[in-house]
Amino acid sequence: MENWSVEQVCNWLKQRNLGELVPKFREEEVSGAALLALNDRMVQQLVKKIGHQAVLMDLIKKYQQQKSGLESLTYCCETASQKFPEVISGKNLKSFFTRYKTLQWTCSYTLPDFPYDVKCILAEKKCPDHSMRIRIIEFLQADMTKYLEGSLYPNSQQYNIVVNALLQAYPFLDEDGNGFLLWKRALKDRFKYVRRPIEDDEQVLRNKCKFGHRRGQTRKSVFAENKLNDVQGQVEEEPAHLKGSTMDLHIRWLNQEYMKTHRNWEEVDNRMNVTIKIRRKMISDKAPLKDILRQFPFLRCPYQIFREFQLLTHMDIYKKTVEILEIYSENILSLYVVRNNPINIMLQENLKQHTEEDVLKYMKMTAACLLLPEVFGDDSSLFAAVNEEVKAVTPVLEVKNPFNMNSCEFALYIEREELAQLDDCTMALAALVAAFHVFNIPCPKRIHRTLNFLESLVFEVRNPASLP
Repeated sequence: MENWSVEQVCNWLKQRNLGELVPKFREEEVSGAALLALNDRMVQQLVKKIGHQAVLMDLIKKYQQQKSGLESLTYCCETASQKFPEVISGKNLKSFFTRYKTLQWTCSYTLPDFPYDVKCILAEKKCPDHSMRIRIIEFLQADMTKYLEGSLYPNSQQYNIVVNALLQAYPFLDEDGNGFLLWKRALKDRFKYVRRPIEDDEQVLRNKCKFGHRRGQTRKSVFAENKLNDVQGQVEEEPAHLKGSTMDLHIRWLNQEYMKTHRNWEEVDNRMNVTIKIRRKMISDKAPLKDILRQFPFLRCPYQIFREFQLLTHMDIYKKTVEILEIYSENILSLYVVRNNPINIMLQENLKQHTEEDVLKYMKMTAACLLLPEVFGDDSSLFAAVNEEVKAVTPVLEVKNPFNMNSCEFALYIEREELAQLDDCTMALAALVAAFHVFNIPCPKRIHRTLNFLESLVFEVRNPASLP
């Protein structure tokens, strides 16, 4: 890059969607050497938009880091070849580079340069909301994948180092000392979520086959295809009163965006905000659930279910659910009424096979979640179907292999149809409670006490319901 001409720099800008900057760079005769010498003040003079400033500085910084790492690696190879010529020759050269690169980023890992809006939230030293946490996790996952040369299977040490780096840089993210486990679990879940739809990566397929994912993957692929067919049939089936209106344009855009692999989530949020009145009217008028989901397919996404709940109640249900399970899990598991329950017995057997603290905590939270109806004497079949077929019409969870870290599956069902795939027990429980409010579904009497307990904690009732 140092030897680039002005035209080469301009071409480089166009390739990175920064074509608006080309005239100014030509006017100022910014060559490759000048580009690398730019500081913050110069960039502000050259570039007017803050977003373009952030992107440009990020690209320059990454190039400089790569250059520095390459020089360090070259020096290391030269030194090693002088001391151990037999190690650094022939077949061992590639493995040496791989080991060195892994060791280099593991020992001196630096956080990625987050987008501007994330930086602003972190600069305020406020705990981010659910959507912002997801963005942070997405950037960490992408950064780790880059350093792992495309691998989607980090080891435990690499997870620990990345989460430690995050909490050292932003101590306020360590929520009451539990932040490490929460962020590590979220990062692991993100890798799991990314691996789930992959069908052409040898390493992913090998592990799916090894841990029994193949059958589940086929089912999910069929489900995704069915959802896509529903959305594609949407245009012909829209109600007449929407055609030609502004709302119609928003709904058409949402349906088209839902079919994309990479979605503009910020615009999705904006258009879901704009269309909330017509959506709430359809729900209050008892429109069929299938019609509602045809108009607003993003309600199949857990994030949008949580967001809709927050728009209605001003409560972050996911955050509240995490707090509930962390506070009450041990108490629930210690109750006499659940001692001989099959789920508790299954939990105890699986706890013996693991030693990692965060894995044990995750298993206990899962068991506590599934045992809640038993604690209150409610009908558990209206709450979760564990390794069984869903029979309830009202919102209910489908749970498969709850204590198998590699093949556990959570899904939310309504009217015996799968609505959404969920990452873990916390997201599943939050989605279950939220679904009753979002879709205005009356709570069955046989599960009323369990949901009343959860809702009293979510809504911070002055005298919340307590465990029996």
